[in-house]
Amino acid sequence: MPVCHGKIFVFQTAAKTMGSLVKFLETFIFASRWIQAPLYLGLILAQVVYCWLFMVELSHLAHNALSTSKISETDIMLAVLGLIDVVMIANLLLMVIVGGYETFVSRLDLQDHPDQPEWLSHVNAGVLKIKLSTAIIGISSIHLLKTFINAENLSEHTIKWQVIIHVVFLISALAMAIVDRTMTQTLALQHAKHH
Repeated sequence: MPVCHGKIFVFQTAAKTMGSLVKFLETFIFASRWIQAPLYLGLILAQVVYCWLFMVELSHLAHNALSTSKISETDIMLAVLGLIDVVMIANLLLMVIVGGYETFVSRLDLQDHPDQPEWLSHVNAGVLKIKLSTAIIGISSIHLLKTFINAENLSEHTIKWQVIIHVVFLISALAMAIVDRTMTQTLALQHAKHH
């Protein structure tokens, strides 16, 4: 009988040790999400660079518009589309920084903050993918519009590939939206079945 108690004690000790090891491993894996924090800081620096680029482009536009040389309407449109492009990329960076950090690293404590973006309250990986793909399509559209305005200075090959890439972005976004909708419906049905 005492031998049996010894085996139970050894088994319980091993189980506790294994449980502690598993708990440590799970905590370590969960804490590894903070490895991504410097990546988001790097994207913030990239956004500063884009802000600088916007100001440089805006100063060139203002200088050309105010100088004695004539600037064509096409040149103004191309410059403005370039500025819009920079703003849309900055918006894309902001979505990735804020949404990615909130989704994958840590919750942002912004409850009742007057400047909290509306979309942040219901962000998840699926919503973030759809928002990002929509932003990429917007950026691609601006590039395509710039291409069409400046088509006389570009080769047919370049224009063709920009259109093809844009169509691929559209199809990809549509496919992601369909997959996200299907997953949402499946989860809703599973949730309804269990309640």
